[in-house]
Amino acid sequence: MKKLICLALILVGIVSAQAQPVAGSTITTQKQKFVLENITTALQSPWGFAFLPDGRILVNEKAGEIRIIKDGKLLDEKISGVPKVFTNGQGGLLDIQLHPDYSKNGWIYLTYAKPDGDKDGGTVVARAKLKGNALVGLEELFKATPTLSSGVHFGSRIVFDGKGYIFFSSGERGNKENAQALSNHLGKILRLHEDGRVPKDNPFVGTVGAKPEIWSYGHRNPQGLYYDKHTGILWEHEHGPKGGDELNKIEKGKNYGWPVITWGIDYDDKPISDISEKEGMEQPVRYWVPSIAPCGMTMVTSDKYPNWKGNLLVGALSFQLIARVELANGKFVAEERMLKRLDACAQWLKVRMDTFI
Repeated sequence: MKKLICLALILVGIVSAQAQPVAGSTITTQKQKFVLENITTALQSPWGFAFLPDGRILVNEKAGEIRIIKDGKLLDEKISGVPKVFTNGQGGLLDIQLHPDYSKNGWIYLTYAKPDGDKDGGTVVARAKLKGNALVGLEELFKATPTLSSGVHFGSRIVFDGKGYIFFSSGERGNKENAQALSNHLGKILRLHEDGRVPKDNPFVGTVGAKPEIWSYGHRNPQGLYYDKHTGILWEHEHGPKGGDELNKIEKGKNYGWPVITWGIDYDDKPISDISEKEGMEQPVRYWVPSIAPCGMTMVTSDKYPNWKGNLLVGALSFQLIARVELANGKFVAEERMLKRLDACAQWLKVRMDTFI
């Protein structure tokens, strides 16, 4: 039996305290056994995390704090110097990632909803360095426009491709039409150089009226991104409405259809669109009806877990589980649902992603 070490709460998110796997118990799945371990019960709304080379774990809480886990314990001390966030609805402090060469350059990247005036806010990408337990030298690299008062659909994940670029996601802020308009950053996957410059080979550079940062469009609320360095595939998942959550293979300049095509319906049970396919718009590799509310994603790449190697692990808020998605040649093969009814807020599980990578 192997012990699975990862951060399940980031995949699963905040769920209710109903019947659930017991920490310390052995979990047997179709292809793997592992053990769950508690770390803390004190986190409120964790959104992103990063592993420092010294073994500490930084955890973003949506309300605007970065917490520290050291030697398996949540510390009372918090990271200072965190920028002020727009905490309206789903907005707040979101993702956190270390630069691939963090040991050399010390850059930590953040996404968060930033206030703009008294009522509005928008998704920002910034970077800073850690001096002691303080963020210093904060640089704002990107701000999604327009900023809005809406409290929904901010995105937002960051991934590096190892070639000097970052990809990150931005939701359409509850306005469906934003996703199809190249004149804004909302409902898009975006691409920049690691220092915030716009790459000259982005697909809409030079297109009149289009935002040059856009890599793909037609997205609703993308909250999962993973760049597979082995295949060069950028994987994305996004929340659909009532049904129609999607797993997509993101390609340069492509239109992923929202809201023109969708496999879901609106929350009042009325159709959003009468079509689910259209020429010139991409189909998802996998879609979920009913919705699972996907909230995080990683890929198992370690030889420690050969039965899972190449599989995506997708957190699900609606069913409070982790979905293991099997792929072959960029296509969906099968899915296993694990850790059902997991209370990831009350039991922060030690499921360390660096054992997968």
